[in-house]
Amino acid sequence: MNTFVIVGGGLAAGKAAEALREHGHTGPLVVIGDEADRPYIRPPLSKGYLLGKEERDSIFVHPDGWYREHDVDLLLDTRARAVDPRARVVELADGRRVRYDKLLLATGSSPRRLTVPGADLDNVLYLRRVGDSERLKAAFTPGARIVVVGAGWIGLETAAAARLAGAEVTVLNHSALPLEKVLGREAAEVFAALHAEHGVDVLPRVEVESLTGTDGRVDGVRLADGRLLAADAVVVGVGITPNVRLAEEAGLEVRNGIVTDERLRTSEADIYAAGDVANAFHPLLGRRLRVEHWANALRQPEVAALGMLGKDAVYDRLPYFYTDQYDLGMEYTGYTEPGAYDRVVFRGERSERRFVCFWMAGRRALAGMSVNVWDVIDPIRDLVASGADLDDTRLADPDVPLDRVLS
Repeated sequence: MNTFVIVGGGLAAGKAAEALREHGHTGPLVVIGDEADRPYIRPPLSKGYLLGKEERDSIFVHPDGWYREHDVDLLLDTRARAVDPRARVVELADGRRVRYDKLLLATGSSPRRLTVPGADLDNVLYLRRVGDSERLKAAFTPGARIVVVGAGWIGLETAAAARLAGAEVTVLNHSALPLEKVLGREAAEVFAALHAEHGVDVLPRVEVESLTGTDGRVDGVRLADGRLLAADAVVVGVGITPNVRLAEEAGLEVRNGIVTDERLRTSEADIYAAGDVANAFHPLLGRRLRVEHWANALRQPEVAALGMLGKDAVYDRLPYFYTDQYDLGMEYTGYTEPGAYDRVVFRGERSERRFVCFWMAGRRALAGMSVNVWDVIDPIRDLVASGADLDDTRLADPDVPLDRVLS
């Protein structure tokens, strides 16, 4: 019988194993993960679990016995050292060799590291794994001085968690506004005001020159303009890089991730990729896209699994992400880049932080977002995916239901 192997220990790996069994793979199934924990979901690490609202058991993709019950050989705390596509073998760090007929690479990504002097001091913290979240939780105490480097999603979510724990928080931002590169000025202003109202000091257009320390532990952040910020802990959230070493050394095409087609097939026969690491062609957007969010890790594995089973499936779902910060909940779907849209249409008041908005290019919506407005992401997705000509007035009118905008 065919042996299917999954390299990775996150959500994509767990959901791929589930999909393979659900869609009829009865042969050997091996999951190789380099963490000691079974596959788990990462968003709670910067949200509910970090805030103490979710228990540790809630983060796992499947209950403890699921892998045994479904005859999945789960190799934890095990690093894959190499992939040999010709021999169809995954070589493990301990020298074992695992043969495969079909292989899925769900190797995820790793946080970018600070490279300034002092970056290796104790209590310079990153967030990727469950242990990282637990270290952050321990550092976020009343009165603690927390400096967050980076004002993206991880930076802002950890800043919110630290502030809710009673810490004094400063966020260092390379741009003028937090999330400006992702959301543009209009929507980014909402998040800037949110954090300011909660007592976070967001410093715009700053660069870190070095980290200072005493007895091997960080105690400050020196900025390029000469300012020195006291710090009991420094949280670094400056982006992630896809874990492509295995693929690259195996000769797969790698370019900002592992290059795949819309079926998540790589350049090598019988090897697929899914999740953060996959730079996949998106048929609706007409371009390759690597999405570093939970929704891809959740939904791409089924498409990859179907392909591994010889069935026809494509991944054409629009990108989606969400965030929870203080009393703000947000959902976003679609895709746009700075300069690709010409205006943002708002339905509701930004000042009240209860609105829906659309990023527009001409009469077409490229992306949409809801802030503290619930159960509307499906009609927002439908409007974006339609590619239809849309009227700004109807989009902005709260009396016109979103599912009637095209009527």
